[in-house]
Amino acid sequence: MTCSTASVSDRKLTNIFERYLTVWVGLCIVGGILLGKIAPGLAQALDGMSIVVNGAPVVSIPIAICLFFMMYPIMVKIDFASVIQAGKSGTPVGLTLLLNWAIKPFTMYAIATVFLGFIFRGFIGTDATDLVKMPFGLDLAVGATHGAGTVVWHEGIKMLQVPLWRSYLAGCILLGIAPCTAMVLVWGYLARGNDGLTLVMVAINSLSMLLLYGVLGGFLLGVGRLPVPWQALLLSIAIYVALPLVAGFLSRKWIIQAKGEAWFKEKFLQVLTPITIVALLTTLVLLFSFKGETILQNPLTILWIAIPLFLQTMLIFGLGYGAARLLKLSYRDAAPAALIGASNHFEVAIATATMLFGLSSGAALATVVGVLIEVPVMLWLVRICRRTQQWFPTP
Repeated sequence: MTCSTASVSDRKLTNIFERYLTVWVGLCIVGGILLGKIAPGLAQALDGMSIVVNGAPVVSIPIAICLFFMMYPIMVKIDFASVIQAGKSGTPVGLTLLLNWAIKPFTMYAIATVFLGFIFRGFIGTDATDLVKMPFGLDLAVGATHGAGTVVWHEGIKMLQVPLWRSYLAGCILLGIAPCTAMVLVWGYLARGNDGLTLVMVAINSLSMLLLYGVLGGFLLGVGRLPVPWQALLLSIAIYVALPLVAGFLSRKWIIQAKGEAWFKEKFLQVLTPITIVALLTTLVLLFSFKGETILQNPLTILWIAIPLFLQTMLIFGLGYGAARLLKLSYRDAAPAALIGASNHFEVAIATATMLFGLSSGAALATVVGVLIEVPVMLWLVRICRRTQQWFPTP
């Protein structure tokens, strides 16, 4: 999608994948459940192709490849040199950073705990449990406890048995600490916001995740009694954020030097788009092939997870949009500042949940529900923005 080719008053969602993302995720649910029925060993065999440390699978190679190709096209689009322009837009940048790192992670934890741990716990299953990966670097005896879980043997591998609702909570936490750096370019564009500010915030979010994602993730997962060793979070950040970020930065620089910026945008990025789509959809199909039985036995599972995610999105958008009005920002800065805070970087959340807890975990399923509701909810918020432009001063 090329934002510069359309007039501000005629901005529409033209990419068929982005426009119907919810439909594609729905098809992945169906396809994954069917795959789990037809070939139950396929996804397990692929996930079993792992890098093993101390006898425990740590990184699934096929999933790591898929997730790299989900992340790399995002990173390669970013011109990190634009970060220096942030000083010209200090107030909206500061507002977005405050929402993303000082408010959003904690409201997500609180909302998810109230709904999944109390209100919906009976529907999820009071005694329902989930099997997640043993924390990387730990070698506990069978029967030992770790946080809210107990170490058990499962198919010859030590696993951690945890309450199912806490596994869903972990996925929500990973979504709440992952500020968007991809689809938010679309939301800001459709809202007729300041595209330059959005690009600057994408770059800043990508860099700040290197420092803050692991810190907040480790703290909140620990509070949620699903403690993860720091080395596991650092490895996840290195593989799913730092590696594609460095690869994107270097390859962007080399390609533009060799071929020029026009060729990079018009040719290279166009080739990457279908690769990204295939990688994302493949990951989702594999995930749902594992969770098919859970969904069939309790088809409202996705709804129970979606409700706190929806409320969190609306709360953060309302706080950001309201604060922007109080700060008397222009509409073109207010809209992207609020939308960036409301949306999530579901690619990183899926990657981290898969690595820390496993492809078959409830945490991974919760992150995918974030993908499912992303498009309809964010398009609704874009409409709210466009109908309330008169609330803000004209620059």
